[in-house]
Amino acid sequence: MDYTIRFAKKKDVSAILGLIQELAVFEKEPDAVIVTEADLLENGFGKQPLFTCFVAEKDNTIVAIALIYIRFSTWKGKTVHLEDLIVSHDYRGEGLGTLLLDEVIKYGYSLGVKRICWEVLDWNEPAIKFYESKGASLLKDWYLVQMDESSIKKYIENL
Repeated sequence: MDYTIRFAKKKDVSAILGLIQELAVFEKEPDAVIVTEADLLENGFGKQPLFTCFVAEKDNTIVAIALIYIRFSTWKGKTVHLEDLIVSHDYRGEGLGTLLLDEVIKYGYSLGVKRICWEVLDWNEPAIKFYESKGASLLKDWYLVQMDESSIKKYIENL
């Protein structure tokens, strides 16, 4: 493996968005991505960055990313949330997921976090097996709860 793992830079935003869109297609939601390059620039590299991103590069081409952010658990304290670990289809099976997860875990450890967490789709068996092989636990008795933009708007209108 001849890959470089590093923190993302502003110039990487187009490639990051491309991988996000590739993931949306893989997860059967090709039209779900509304984030733009401008959003990624502002929220990842602006005055108050909301996320950190690691990229995996081969021959000056970004082929995988791990996008994370810090959150706070009322039970554990500071935690890292791994929003997405994306390896481009043509590079899967080459150990890039492990390299990126290693960086995320080392980064979280360096920050003194008490937990690193993420979600995985219940039908994505290769990802589930990968995460379990790394020592992660799947919490099958928890539901992921969220409100989308229209639900938020409807809620506010009904206040």
